[in-house]
Parts: sequence; C-alpha cells; structure tokens
Amino acid sequence: MPQAGRTLTRPAPAGPPPRPRGEAGLSGRIAIVSASIGAGHDGAAAELARRLMTDGFTVDRHDLLDLLPARFGLAVQEGYHRLLVRAPWAYQRIYAGTERAGGGGPVARALLRTAESRVLGALHPDTGAVVSTYPGASRVLGNLRRSGRLNVPVLTYLTDFSVHPLWVADGVDVHLAAHAVPAFQARSVGALDVRVSGPVADPRFRPCDRRERLRARARFGLPPHSPLALLVAGSWGVGPVRQVAREVRDCGAAVPVVVCGRNETLAARLRADGIEHVYGWVDDMPGLMHAADVLVQNAGGLTSLEAFAAGLPVASYRCIPGHGLTNAAALDEAGAAVWIENPADLKTVLNDLIDGALGPERRAAGLALFAGPAAEGPAAEIARVYRAGLSRAAVPPAAPRRRRRASRRLAVTGVVACAVWAGAVGTAVATSYGEPVLARAIGHGLDLDDFARHPGVHSEGRHS
Repeated sequence: MPQAGRTLTRPAPAGPPPRPRGEAGLSGRIAIVSASIGAGHDGAAAELARRLMTDGFTVDRHDLLDLLPARFGLAVQEGYHRLLVRAPWAYQRIYAGTERAGGGGPVARALLRTAESRVLGALHPDTGAVVSTYPGASRVLGNLRRSGRLNVPVLTYLTDFSVHPLWVADGVDVHLAAHAVPAFQARSVGALDVRVSGPVADPRFRPCDRRERLRARARFGLPPHSPLALLVAGSWGVGPVRQVAREVRDCGAAVPVVVCGRNETLAARLRADGIEHVYGWVDDMPGLMHAADVLVQNAGGLTSLEAFAAGLPVASYRCIPGHGLTNAAALDEAGAAVWIENPADLKTVLNDLIDGALGPERRAAGLALFAGPAAEGPAAEIARVYRAGLSRAAVPPAAPRRRRRASRRLAVTGVVACAVWAGAVGTAVATSYGEPVLARAIGHGLDLDDFARHPGVHSEGRHS
C-alpha cells in the first residue's frame, strides 16, 4: 500500500497485494495516520488498512512522527522510551496530571500545530476520509477539520481500552471504541459521536484446538504438557519483566514464556536469571499464543486484544505507569481480563485462569468482544462513514491565534511536550514540571537527581 512513514514495527499481516501509487481503489481512498511509538498504534493501523483494502479501498499510511518538523519525531521516540525506562514515576505523575487537567497545555498544542500543514500536504487529493490511531494525530486532524482546511470525515480508532482526555479531540467526527467501557469514557471527556465497533486484530489470532496447541508448542520447543504463562511487555520490553518472570516461575503455577520484543539486553538478563524460554521479536505471535495457557501483560494494548481473539485468558500484572494502569482497570471493569493488584494473589489467579472456572469465563468475555454487532469490526464502520459522506454541522473556526515568537526555548519545550504526547499523555510540561529541568533530564539520559532537586517533583509515584 502507499505509505509515507517508517517501516512498520510489527510486520503487516497478509492481505491483498499493494496497489500502485495513483491507482484508484474500487471503493475510494482512505488515509490512516499513526505513530511509530511501540508497536500498538502501527499494528492497529496495519490491520485496519488490510481490511479496508480487502473492501476495495486504496489506503495511504502516514506516520505523524515523520511529519513533525526538525526531526522532532526521533526526539519523541527517544524521549518517551527513556521516560518509561528511566523515570516511570515521572511518567505516572505527568499522565495523571494531564488526565485531571483534561488534556495537554499550550506548548504541546503549539508543537502539534507545526505539523498541520505537513499532514494536510501528505494527504492525497482523492482522500475521502482520514483515520487516526494516535491521539496526537487526532489533535492535528481535528484542528484541520475545525478550521475548514480538511473537508472529509475524520475518525479516531481508540487503540487503548481506557481513554485519556487527549484521545478526544475537537473536530473529530467519530470515535470508534472496542467496548462499552472505553466508549463511556470517551463520552465522559467530551466525544460526541462514539460508536462501539469492536476491536481489530489480525485474523490469524483465533481459538485453536488441542492438536494445534501441541503443534505450536513443538514448533517453539516448549514443554508439551506443562501449563505455560506467556509474558509480554510490548516491542520495547518495558516494565518489571524480570521480576514478573521470576515470580511466575517461583510460584509454581506455570512455566514463564517471555517475549522481550527488541530489548536484547532484557532477553540476556532473563536467560542469566535461569528463565528457560525467552524470545526476542516474534513474527508468529498467533502461534505462540496458541501454545500458551494464559497471557500475563503489563500495558493493555494491542497484544491483549490479540489474546482475546485467540481465546487466551488475560491477566494484568505489575503494569507500567500511566496507560498501563488505566487499561488494566478498564479491562477488569469490562470483565475481559483479571487485574492482579496484590502479588500474593498471583498463584491463585493463574491457577484459576489455567485450570479453574475463571479461565473459561474470561475466555468467553474476550471472544465476545468480536461477536454480535461488533463482529464486522471498526474497518466496516470506517467504510460506512466514508460511503455515507458523513455530514456534520459546521464547526466555527478556531479563534485567531496570536503569533508567537520563534525561540529556542519553545523548540526545546516542544520536543519535551511531544515526547510526553507520544505516550498518549501529551502535556505542556512547563505548566507542571518546569520545562528546563525536564528537557535537560531527557537530553542527558534522564538524570533522576535533576528531577528530585526540582521542588515540584517527587519520586514516590507508583512504579508498577
């Protein structure tokens, strides 16, 4: 498919062959704007694109990070990664602060405005609808829609099960949610048209029978009859993964099978800890899920939805700060996954998910996300919006913006704010933490002492 952006962090699933650039699809043309932050936003975008192409659309893929000026996109990736790995307590405080405030501040908005013309210029003239799978992209597209510069429908597909206020942008026509819980959260923070369209997952993620499970275990060299707990921590392998792997092993409920993504250092340390089954990047994740008895996850993103589609019961445990914690709570509220908040409950809950009544109950709840009215999935809803030529009441243009002096200070704070945006929490860091301190910290490897010396920041935030 035509694409302006980075190589996908998750290999695109099999689908129709790409159309040559410029060839019109039978159904029309749709653009999808994502961001290469981890693999979840791009993974959802890839599957939406595959399904829309199957329906006859030409799909253009764009990465918002490539459309930010002055190579800010690379700073976003690195800054957010360092924040999660080196200062998770700071990420938690920023996430919670922007959640209470109802969104980000003026610096984040200023930075995203710099991408508006670039995003508009990247869209093909025949584009009939634009879909965002990333909150920063939704803000950019919503502004373009409100100002009248973009005259086609804009939709946001909510990749998270919990909805931070930054996901809901003025000007976006339709928000698509996987379940009633995120739909309610989106409405509560101001979304007007929210539709429960179900989750999106590669069709290779499907339930399997016992024979397929044994074949999958043989392919991966896993014990044929032992209970297996699949541990995932995203493409970056963040969070207390080593601690979780040891706890699962030592409690005796299951043999841990750990996927480290692209974190080779983590994989080496786990092997040194005596964890026998450790993998880096896995191309056949459906097969590995078929081999497992339960998924233990810490972020609640795309991998959880894929596990639901595969009929694998899911437990959230020692979640990463911010969206990891809120996703765990939302999944638990929806009855789709169990949130193990007390380590003392780990063995009991895993046993119940593997051999007890809790496993079939959660498995059925996960599969139900893909059944009923949501069986068609969000791609079908996107196609309906496109074909209906969604007509919405005219939104008054935004108030004229005062010119801001281009300064070095704004550039630096912009990078920092966008780095926080990359975790779906974007904020004007200046209003909460003081931009010089945070900018210097991220720029120099996140010196935690620098944070601690700043009077507005303390280190007692939750780590897991």
